[in-house]
Amino acid sequence: MKVYLDDTRQAPEGWILVKTYQEAVHLLMTEDVTDISLDHDLGTDETGYDVIVWIERNVYSGNIPKPTISIHTSNPAGYKKMRLARDAIERQLTS
Repeated sequence: MKVYLDDTRQAPEGWILVKTYQEAVHLLMTEDVTDISLDHDLGTDETGYDVIVWIERNVYSGNIPKPTISIHTSNPAGYKKMRLARDAIERQLTS
């Protein structure tokens, strides 16, 4: 399953749209999510960065397999923070 987290944009064809942190985490816990594309700003206190942090914790603990993580945010600072976190997950898993 491909999950697209965004509170304003439409999901590309073939992707499941979720609009909140809670919806994204629920699918990550209950479905076979192979790919996730994240926006940073979700109109709430939670962000796409928070989803990456959740993924990191749960991949390392063996609770979920690591999905391919894409970032589609328009927020430059949010993008940089999310990219660094995503890259850290990749480095840890390959070392």
